[in-house]
Amino acid sequence: MLTYDVALSFFGIAVLLALAPGPDNLFVLMQSAMWGRTSGMFVVLGLCTGLIGHTLAVAVGLAAVFAASETAFTVLKLAGAAYLVYLAWGAFRAPVQTGGEEKPLRLGKALLYRRGIVMNLTNPKVSLFFLAFLPQFTSPGRGSVAAQTVSLGALFMVATLLVFGLIAWFSGTVGQRMQRSPTAQRVLNRVAGTVFLGLALKLALSNR
Repeated sequence: MLTYDVALSFFGIAVLLALAPGPDNLFVLMQSAMWGRTSGMFVVLGLCTGLIGHTLAVAVGLAAVFAASETAFTVLKLAGAAYLVYLAWGAFRAPVQTGGEEKPLRLGKALLYRRGIVMNLTNPKVSLFFLAFLPQFTSPGRGSVAAQTVSLGALFMVATLLVFGLIAWFSGTVGQRMQRSPTAQRVLNRVAGTVFLGLALKLALSNR
């Protein structure tokens, strides 16, 4: 089992890593700004659910496959890049509400939750990061390494939930104000589409 000191030090590092600019927190920021705070939180929950998959992959050794196989890494990263391009296309085509129109329907919570899961699971660099990072805090002398890995993954998810939840809250607040202006809506949609395209390009060109 994890000791208190190990758990505390790991959690502190996890919070700092979650705060560092990266694809996931940018994704949360833009989705929350476009669709609101509550919607952003469902994206966050989806991302955290995806971390369960990466944690289990490290615990059972599947992450090592992506570290060793160039083909597996490439297929997964291209799938993730294609999904981001699809989201960019949707952002560029998002309708703009004018003053006389009814408030447009928001994306369903289940859809946003799935977006978070897919966004996280199709990024092989997360698995490689977990494969390199989590074992540094485990020790055979403290019992099952797999159980320790799962515990560390759970702590990382809590840190991610706290940090990304705050990002969703604040960006959602700003986004709600921008939604009152058709011009601001167009700018927000274009910025979101550009960000998604940039993330897609970065992921497609990434190396192990």
